[in-house]
Amino acid sequence: MSKTFRSNYSKVKLPKSQHEVEEFGRGKRGLLICEKCSNFYYLKAWHHSADAYIEKRENKDVPVGFTLCPACTMVKNKQYEGRVLIKNIPEKLRSELIGLIEGFCKRAYDRDPMDRLIAIKKEDGDLSVTVTENELANKLAQKIRSTFNGVKTKTSFNKAPGDVALAIVEFSGK
Repeated sequence: MSKTFRSNYSKVKLPKSQHEVEEFGRGKRGLLICEKCSNFYYLKAWHHSADAYIEKRENKDVPVGFTLCPACTMVKNKQYEGRVLIKNIPEKLRSELIGLIEGFCKRAYDRDPMDRLIAIKKEDGDLSVTVTENELANKLAQKIRSTFNGVKTKTSFNKAPGDVALAIVEFSGK
């Protein structure tokens, strides 16, 4: 046998995991309640209601704590992970586009309480949409492209440590 197979595997250095554990740390024990939006943290994730937790738990003496959820913390600190710039919007489509953005982000929030629309700002006739998750920005840009004709999209993701996504949506002509 070769010497390679006889070497000690504890000396092998593997790259760090890209999982949520590495980004947010280990799961917290007990029940955490967001002070602002009243979402609950249990079973290593944030949820809209504690009904499922109350049904599943066997131990009634679970510690309860109050904190800000990551999405509320981002809004408070004026941070975002996703930004969608929408350019050359025809006036007749502006209100329909804003309704699409709000509805899409509302459905994303219903699925996951950490997916939130932070703001829709009008800048020189264009729109700037900020959201709490980079994948939400990418999916929103793709939804706008599939809904309206003559739309081009380009999404770029920043490299670590900041994983901000910038999606540029451009309507062709006014």
